[in-house]
Amino acid sequence: MSVNAQDTADKVALITGAAVRLGAATARHLHTHGWSILVHCRQSREKAEELAAELNVHRANSCHVLQADLANDDDMTWLAQESRHVWGRVDALINNASSFYPTPVGSITSHDWNDLFSSNARAPLFLAQALAPELKSRQGAIINLIDIHAERPLSQHTVYCMAKAALAMQTQSLAKELAPDIRVNGVAPGAILWPGSGNITQEQQEEILAGIPLQRRGTPDDIARTIRFLLEEAPYITGQIIAVDGGRSL
Repeated sequence: MSVNAQDTADKVALITGAAVRLGAATARHLHTHGWSILVHCRQSREKAEELAAELNVHRANSCHVLQADLANDDDMTWLAQESRHVWGRVDALINNASSFYPTPVGSITSHDWNDLFSSNARAPLFLAQALAPELKSRQGAIINLIDIHAERPLSQHTVYCMAKAALAMQTQSLAKELAPDIRVNGVAPGAILWPGSGNITQEQQEEILAGIPLQRRGTPDDIARTIRFLLEEAPYITGQIIAVDGGRSL
């Protein structure tokens, strides 16, 4: 795809892990509201290209795919550089990419540790660092997708919960360090989409829903709307983590 920086004056959001699930929903929602979207993917290139084609039908040259492994330092450096070059600007970094799977004590490996911390804490930090000068020049924003389990641990997911807790602290710390030019906030989804790969049974789903005051799951658009609120309508909010969980964390 040929991309020319003069083709658009829209604000640009880089969304990691944007080919599917919450990332894709966020891409569609922001795109509907005028943003140009950089869709990052690691393995889901086909899905990412399908999403880009869908969005470009609605508005030509408004979505572009960038494939990179966030566990690879060279790939992360390339992603930060290339994201600036596509349309000549980046106004928002949305750290959505995340590995998620159980790690029962007794089975935890160094690979589990490296993988879960890499996607959920390390990559968001180094992408934020690499894009900080660009975001500062745009008075931009960073949104981190955290998890209500950063505060309330999920059974047999110790490493994942630790990584998300690190991301929560990172959000608050960067909000102080990057102010006043860059706002940094987090969104902590509750029960929005069930994990894939049979990670949760029907009985477990019903138990979770029974503990939610609103007695239902949220939708991916609930997350996307909260992200857009933080980007567009909250100029005096930074360092905050909004739980979008139907009251589950109460």
